[in-house]
Amino acid sequence: MIDHATVERILDAARIEEVVSDFVTLKRRGANYIACCPFHHEKTPSFSVSPSKGIYKCFGCGKAGSTVSFVMEHEQMSYVEALKYLGRKYGIEVKEKEESEEDVQQRLHHESLLIVNDFAQKFYTEQLLKTDEGIAIGLSYFKERGFTDQTIEKFLLGYAPNKKREFTHNAQRKGYKKEHMVEVGLTIERENGELVDRYYDRVIFPIRGISGKVIAFGGRKLRNDKEVAKYINSPESEVYVKNKVLYGIYEAKQAIAREQKCYLVEGYTDVISFHQAGVENVVSSSGTSLTTGQIQLIKRFTNNVTVLYDGDWAGIKASLRGIDMLLEEGLEIKVALFPDGEDPDSFARKHTREELLEFLSSNEEDFISFKQRILTQELNKDPLQRAKLIGEVVSSIAVIPDAIVRAVYIEQTAAKLNIKEDLLQQEVAKQRHKKQSEEFFQQKREQERQERLQEIQAADSASTFGTAQTAAQRSNIPGFVVNTYCSEAEKEILYYLLKFGYLPIHVDADFAYGAEDEEQTVAQYILSQLQNDELELQNLQYKEIFNEYFQLKDHESEKVLRYFMNHPSKEVSSIVADLFIQPYTLTIQQFSKSIIPERNVLGRVVPKSILIYKAKVTAQAAMNLTEELGRAQKEKNIELQNELMTQLSTLMQVRNFFSKELNRIIL
Repeated sequence: MIDHATVERILDAARIEEVVSDFVTLKRRGANYIACCPFHHEKTPSFSVSPSKGIYKCFGCGKAGSTVSFVMEHEQMSYVEALKYLGRKYGIEVKEKEESEEDVQQRLHHESLLIVNDFAQKFYTEQLLKTDEGIAIGLSYFKERGFTDQTIEKFLLGYAPNKKREFTHNAQRKGYKKEHMVEVGLTIERENGELVDRYYDRVIFPIRGISGKVIAFGGRKLRNDKEVAKYINSPESEVYVKNKVLYGIYEAKQAIAREQKCYLVEGYTDVISFHQAGVENVVSSSGTSLTTGQIQLIKRFTNNVTVLYDGDWAGIKASLRGIDMLLEEGLEIKVALFPDGEDPDSFARKHTREELLEFLSSNEEDFISFKQRILTQELNKDPLQRAKLIGEVVSSIAVIPDAIVRAVYIEQTAAKLNIKEDLLQQEVAKQRHKKQSEEFFQQKREQERQERLQEIQAADSASTFGTAQTAAQRSNIPGFVVNTYCSEAEKEILYYLLKFGYLPIHVDADFAYGAEDEEQTVAQYILSQLQNDELELQNLQYKEIFNEYFQLKDHESEKVLRYFMNHPSKEVSSIVADLFIQPYTLTIQQFSKSIIPERNVLGRVVPKSILIYKAKVTAQAAMNLTEELGRAQKEKNIELQNELMTQLSTLMQVRNFFSKELNRIIL
């Protein structure tokens, strides 16, 4: 962990325009710089860099942050890695701060697993390149596949010799612990205590994580032995979680972000051959079904995925369901099918980069159309088969989150399959409603397991606003979510807290009912107003920032901005950058024909924002309780009905009070 003093030196030295200009051509415009955004394709510059604030902001895609978060986002680095990068750039030695004994042990254990993996990679590579057996068997195999020396080096390829204990004995002689080798799966410990290698007589494909560290291995057999698995892979470990890893992601991440396109293939050699052909934005699921974790990894870099298939119809049909997961995550999915007898590996080896890209561009089609075409090929005149086809297509359309995209696909499908559009709309709506209902009732069952009676009793003993918030949180009705309903009000509160929290506030007479007599700062006022009524922000990211603010020693605006803009979380720095770049000047102009400095009207705008937030929380809670009351009436639960009616009556009185106050102030 980097000590605080070193972090401060790095932040003091790093100028955002200097760092960004290493990757983007900036042009000065007034006090700021502009450029085309490096995070999405655009022709007209909408990316702005402010040297005075140390902030970047794209008004096209919305990405925003500080010097550190820019390096994290652009280079796909962790917070610590980004700081080390900036330290090297500005010649600052990065020091580590003191860790607890538990932290040290955990870090050392994690590092030990990576170190033994690194040793194994070097061992297998040396066996491939510097032993007679490796050259004759392993290297010959890679050369037959057309892999060059540069490609073999790039992907750290290796060979495990045909001796069942060669690696383990070699590692033990070098001092590596048996426990670490067994944990990462390089060594297998039998019941009698004997240690044997997991990989022998195989070519080796090291698997690297997003930071470039070797986290696992895949081994392919070379002999024609049907009793031996063609591929074996590392088991899961602390450093290797299969459902969050894609083969080739480290080598491909920058190309994917640059091209805003990810090609998804099945095998190791597919990835390697594409790279050798000059197409680097490609990753592999390594022959396993796609997982949500893998999809989220792709989404870090792009929303555009093209899935590449060979002519294996059985394999294609088996993987269609997996692609539905990509659609459900909101990705734009296309599919390209290679000619009979070809797969991504063989096709890439026979063509140049230009020919490969031309083929992919000419042959990719959107997934829904592809699915229709694939399934239609097996369609006969049997009406049941036709109904099954329609159901398959509808199931894919139904998972698409964007309503406009769904509507377009429904229209196209209706025309292609010669079926009424409104009928398809009904079927899609039915499936979406079914899924939403299942999710809702699952959540409801989960809530019922959480001692509902105790929660209600706690709510009864709380203050009026505490009851409102508890009721709002307890009910989970689709369309009535506190986060969404109150998010903008919370955002405005957060803005005043971060920018003016250190300033004194003199509450306007219109809001005197909620103010303390003694002088207090904006931060103290906001905190007391929320705590007195047992309220807390519902947006989890806003809540995190809110709570962390009150842990800071210095609340002066520039220091608060500096702290959060260089936060380890890119999401936090982006939110704060957006708040400071787009101030709420409209609120201020409500009280004057001319723009008044914000700090001059804090006594009015801050209490008003608190009042609006309380009104929204109360209104939300009332809506939720109304829904819950309806369900209680259907279940004929008289005791619960009476309890809810009492709470609802209280909330309605509070809501009416807020409405009158807001109307009085506005008038």
